[in-house]
Amino acid sequence: MVDDVNGAIRNPPARMVVGISGASGAIYGARTLDALNDLGVESHLVVTKAALLTLSQETDLTPDALTAKASVVHKLADVGATIASGSFRTLGMIVAPCSVRTMGEIATGVTSTLLTRAADVTLKERRPLVLMVRETPFHLGHLRTMTALAEMGAVIAPPLPALYARPASIQEMVDQSVGRALDLFGLDWDAVRRWKGLS
Repeated sequence: MVDDVNGAIRNPPARMVVGISGASGAIYGARTLDALNDLGVESHLVVTKAALLTLSQETDLTPDALTAKASVVHKLADVGATIASGSFRTLGMIVAPCSVRTMGEIATGVTSTLLTRAADVTLKERRPLVLMVRETPFHLGHLRTMTALAEMGAVIAPPLPALYARPASIQEMVDQSVGRALDLFGLDWDAVRRWKGLS
């Protein structure tokens, strides 16, 4: 039975929130949007100003080219957007990449932008929140913040290369990390190279 006795639908809609913050690795967010398009999942994008700066330094993508990949684009200051409310049902949220500042805001619950508000909503609604934290090395404050977030229900998923997949390019490394993060939402992207045991 898909329908509950009160008429509520048990299966969540194929819709995900994507946040891109200002850490190095804006390409992770861009490829997440590509993956969601491939999978037929509606994407709701919110991007920080620092992320657009990083995008211009690390890729050939323009802001317009990035936002064109999303189903819906929300302004960073629009705290009245759909994704700011728990009643707007989604599969969850991914922040790719996630800066230390963004991580810290989410951990405290004192949110100043739509990106961090949407992440806070995701946590309070007990939906998956995946943070692709981009920083190294971590100091004790970073580690304590990550511990607090993990205790709150977030998944900390730094985009580390899976060398067993023998990536031949940066894009293959990026796609493997993105695909493994999407696994956490039950989404199976064809770009992921699965471990098949020792050869």
